[in-house]
Amino acid sequence: MDGNARWVEGTLQHPDRDPGRRELVAQEQDPYGVILSCIDSRVPPELLFDTGLGDLFVLRTGGQVVGPVVTGSVEYGPMTSGTPLILVLGHQRCGAIKAAYEAMRDGKKLPGNLQAISDALRPAYTETVKAKTGDPVDTMIRIHVRQTAADLRSNKDLAPLVKKGELAVVSAYYSLDTGRVEVLAGAPSA
Repeated sequence: MDGNARWVEGTLQHPDRDPGRRELVAQEQDPYGVILSCIDSRVPPELLFDTGLGDLFVLRTGGQVVGPVVTGSVEYGPMTSGTPLILVLGHQRCGAIKAAYEAMRDGKKLPGNLQAISDALRPAYTETVKAKTGDPVDTMIRIHVRQTAADLRSNKDLAPLVKKGELAVVSAYYSLDTGRVEVLAGAPSA
């Protein structure tokens, strides 16, 4: 979050981005976090958190939707090297979630494999409809990241790490307007 504050303020340090760091991590990596975010070109996690080479495992999918391969990739850091943090990061004006929301609302299918993204977002859509808010797309974004983080927190392989306090699974929301990341749920207490 300190790196995000630097991003918001424009006081970037660009840590861990030099040949010395490259040499240090060339043989082995030990990232301190896993970030699951959207493919949106405006949401590059390494920049939003002012991090560098070897600091984060980053996975990006449309609407930060998960399936078995993505879940396995998220599990990799915590299960193989004790990475202590998973952050599920949604963002303002997510096009994937907007398209899925509108398709479900209108009873239509999205073209090609985009429908798989929409299908994965159905639980968030269902909860969004019940919420009846003024901005259903933004509501759906926030609901989806909370649901995804909760699913990862209760995952049969990750849950024991969470229970022991060795892993935090956090949901967060990125404002395109301000650059600020807001923690929604799951932040460990200091």
